[in-house]
Amino acid sequence: MNQDPFSHILTLVNARSVVAGGFSAGGDWAIAFPPPDRVKFFIAARGACWLAMEGGDAPIRLREGDVFLMAAARAFTLASDLSLPAQNAGHLFAHVSRKIINIGVGDEFLFLGGHVQLDSAGGQLLINNLPPAIHLRAGRAEATALQWLIDQLVHEHSAGLPGSDFASAQLAQLMFLQILRGYLATTDALMAGRLRAISDPRIAPAIRLMHDDPAQARHLTDLAQACAMSRTAFAIYFKSVAGVAPLTYLTQWRMHLAERTLREGNASLATLAASLGYSSESAFSIAFKRVTGRAPQHYRSVMRKASGQPDPGPAAGI
Repeated sequence: MNQDPFSHILTLVNARSVVAGGFSAGGDWAIAFPPPDRVKFFIAARGACWLAMEGGDAPIRLREGDVFLMAAARAFTLASDLSLPAQNAGHLFAHVSRKIINIGVGDEFLFLGGHVQLDSAGGQLLINNLPPAIHLRAGRAEATALQWLIDQLVHEHSAGLPGSDFASAQLAQLMFLQILRGYLATTDALMAGRLRAISDPRIAPAIRLMHDDPAQARHLTDLAQACAMSRTAFAIYFKSVAGVAPLTYLTQWRMHLAERTLREGNASLATLAASLGYSSESAFSIAFKRVTGRAPQHYRSVMRKASGQPDPGPAAGI
């Protein structure tokens, strides 16, 4: 059974979510965090606090049940009152064995935080299509699913049941997915790009055709007919949503798939070219270099070296 296009992308970038821990707090408190080196998500599981990110944006009030995802590398502060001097998070959480620590006096606020691990090479495919931050408020339509996940995460952290780490990891994965679904549901706010394209119902049939069988030769007329649109209307609308023309989108998708195979697989360039619909290794190599700026074999060698894997060489897979 074929995956939907959104699942294709999450699989391609190898997205994996982890709940790192959190803190409970009461009274007056403030914590300053350094710029994250990965996509982070925060959960206000109980109570409320202020969130201030560097860059001049207005502070955000996080209330119970709110979820916040940060894709930009910006330093930030969480506090009961932003006028308070902030403790350094690096010092505060250093050498702490417990996943949940207590700050201040009392525990009227409970914060859970995690991060999303993405494939180091392919992760930009997702990050480049996300805004610097996503704030999903508890009162939104998606709040029911998010609140259930929050309740389950809190339970796993507090109950100490066998397998709690495993359960938390699965819940975190669903949390990340639900955050992205919530973002995709705000269609009017989405910038043109791949995530907006895969969530647009008008061009969904064309997107699915390209994702399900990237090796199949596609023509603009065929894609337009699949969406019950004229050729011209389809081309104009598709570009307004995806940011690129339909056949350019298909070429870019093929190259993303090629990059993953070159990083992880041992197929020869001829085999890879055929699997993506190119009539020859030469035609594929020209397209790959035009899109990525590097020849396929050079890309494979560089990426294998960076990851410590042996380079299978140009004859691999034959």
